[in-house]
Amino acid sequence: MDTNNNVVLHVADVNKSFGGLKALTDVDLSVKEGTVHAIIGPNGAGKSTLLNVCIGRIPPDTGHVIFDGTVLDEITPHEINQLGVSRVFQTPEIFADLSLLENVMIPAFARRDGAFKFNPIRALSAEGEIREKAESHLEEVGLYAKRHTDAASLSRGDKRRLEMAMSLIQSPRLLLLDEPTAGMSRHDTNTTIDLLKTLKDRGMTKVIIEHDMHVVFSLADRISVLAQGRIIAEGTPDEVRNSPKVKEAYLGESQQ
Repeated sequence: MDTNNNVVLHVADVNKSFGGLKALTDVDLSVKEGTVHAIIGPNGAGKSTLLNVCIGRIPPDTGHVIFDGTVLDEITPHEINQLGVSRVFQTPEIFADLSLLENVMIPAFARRDGAFKFNPIRALSAEGEIREKAESHLEEVGLYAKRHTDAASLSRGDKRRLEMAMSLIQSPRLLLLDEPTAGMSRHDTNTTIDLLKTLKDRGMTKVIIEHDMHVVFSLADRISVLAQGRIIAEGTPDEVRNSPKVKEAYLGESQQ
């Protein structure tokens, strides 16, 4: 069976308002297992709000988000994470006073124990295994040499790579990335593209918000375009690239 025919994430007619501001209007999209689904659009289009709805940080006013048969807006963010949904945030959320290695180990303990709580006996028995996995993921994102460095000293781009390692150690089935290459040099951006392609080859499903069209067209199997909270176009990269609506609402702006 071709798993790419299976929808693993379905956003079903989601609406969200903040006071009088309509952030999302009748948003409906499906993400197939093992694919990279990009969400693009101008600033203020509702992209980050949509990801926050997907991980339970913001409840939808109407509609539902369904992951592998589970309605996510009916459970807590922690329970969503336990299902295998992880997110890399637009502003990296790391433990600045801890080393890179400690940062990556913490979410692994949380995923193993089911919550951010410390069990000394369980921690000691798992520490060697988790440390080894953490070092492997730091090497994967190019930060192994800095593993004993405090996270506070990292550049913005390296903080984003650290947060990606913190997500990867949780072995997510679905990885949501909010501008994963923001603040990176072109070299680091290309390295991140290569990493994300490797994860795709492993069958990991990813939803990516990204303004860099080089990143989007290098990675995406399918693209949804948001403008003023509505999906105005959806299709393959070539279909979206050639859409008059997209050129007017977004791509055309980036070329001015």
